[in-house]
Amino acid sequence: MALEEIRKAKLEKLENIKKAGIDPYPAESFRSHRVSEALENFDQLSESGEKIILTGRLMSLREHGSSTFGDLKDESDKIQLFLKKDIVGDKDYDFFVENFDIGDFIEANGVLIKTKVGEQTLEIQSYRMLTKTLLPLPEKWHGLQDVEERFRKRHLDLIFNQEAKEKFKLRFKIIQRIREYFLKAGAIEVETPILQIIPGGALAKPFKTHLNTLDLDLYLRVAPELFLKRLLIGGFEKVFEIGRNFRNEGIDRDHNPEFTMLEAYFAYKDYNWLMEFTEDLFIYLNKDFKKPFKREKFIELLKKETGLDYDNDTEKDFKKFAEKSGIKVEKEMTKANLADEIFKKLIKPKLINPTFVIDHPVDLSPLAKKISDKNVARFQLIAGGFELTNAFSELNDPIDQKERFEEQKKLKGDEVHPYDKDFLEALEYGMPPAAGIGIGIDRLVMFLTNSANLKEIIFFPIMKPRDG
Repeated sequence: MALEEIRKAKLEKLENIKKAGIDPYPAESFRSHRVSEALENFDQLSESGEKIILTGRLMSLREHGSSTFGDLKDESDKIQLFLKKDIVGDKDYDFFVENFDIGDFIEANGVLIKTKVGEQTLEIQSYRMLTKTLLPLPEKWHGLQDVEERFRKRHLDLIFNQEAKEKFKLRFKIIQRIREYFLKAGAIEVETPILQIIPGGALAKPFKTHLNTLDLDLYLRVAPELFLKRLLIGGFEKVFEIGRNFRNEGIDRDHNPEFTMLEAYFAYKDYNWLMEFTEDLFIYLNKDFKKPFKREKFIELLKKETGLDYDNDTEKDFKKFAEKSGIKVEKEMTKANLADEIFKKLIKPKLINPTFVIDHPVDLSPLAKKISDKNVARFQLIAGGFELTNAFSELNDPIDQKERFEEQKKLKGDEVHPYDKDFLEALEYGMPPAAGIGIGIDRLVMFLTNSANLKEIIFFPIMKPRDG
């Protein structure tokens, strides 16, 4: 039967329900137990003969003469239903069979029994419609070959795909554990603006919008960094934020334009302390991690893996190597950009065991404190081929920061840090020495759940519509 014909039949059933004086979308329900609670306490409830009320979605219906079996599913579990004409009466039995469909949400009132084959079952004594559905659930959804359709219609994926649902539950547990860890460390959870006049805090292309009331161009934040640092200037010593960032860049297995990030800043600490703090965080999340994680200097790792000498080879040398390696080279790329792109494409995928890549070139890190004329106190934690964290000893010298912003102004392209005079002014009031870290929550969850793509662990990833 074509989809429109099915929908038409369902609309007729909806009218039947209304004509019977029944509200097909009531505002309240009277559930006494979740399905999991009914199953956990089955023996006690069954022996007492206590009436219970379960609610959920009908996942199957099987008629056998004057009886109907079905499966009722709520968020917690699934249970078999048994509807018998002798118990509910001819009229109510026929009404159910004629007007209730797989996919409808119902309320079932009855007692728990075991069938002849020993299956735990709710024997229905009365029922109510809670939501009449107008579209049929797709058959064999779990076996659907079009994986992208699962991401476009996540609501259907979650109905049938228990593995996907469990991944999302684990995602929220991971976020909860991270939050617990930072709170135990004495950090305060804060909120900073998502709409920003200057999209600072990262080298990334922003999304632009416009505020009509003030006739003001604004940007969705690429990072909360510069606002969190203002809180250090204002006297807070340990702050963190878990929230959404937005970057108008590519989409692939580990990039989505809208993503969840944790950023945290600790006054009077440096990146060496922060590396140990990060190791302990990962062990807190998964006991399989062991300290210490390996440490590799960015420039030395680059030379070891590619032969490129960052201090002595020219931008032309880097460009030639990148082109020879099949890496797309943009006209405005600097030597630092090229080195970073080569690292991402050729070296990062090889770093499977947790590795701190440290001490990056100065011109690649305009917000990090220098440890020499050429390098900054920065680390990235790479594991499973993914960059999971990015961290610095934070630059708090306003003169040095101004010079770095001036250098960024000379560069072209999307990944240039904007000049932020308000932040420079704030910095001149004094920011204590500090260490800061950003953790990509989506990538971390992807790594910990052994998922192949970010879309697996983001409820509603950005997707191009089927109709274009």
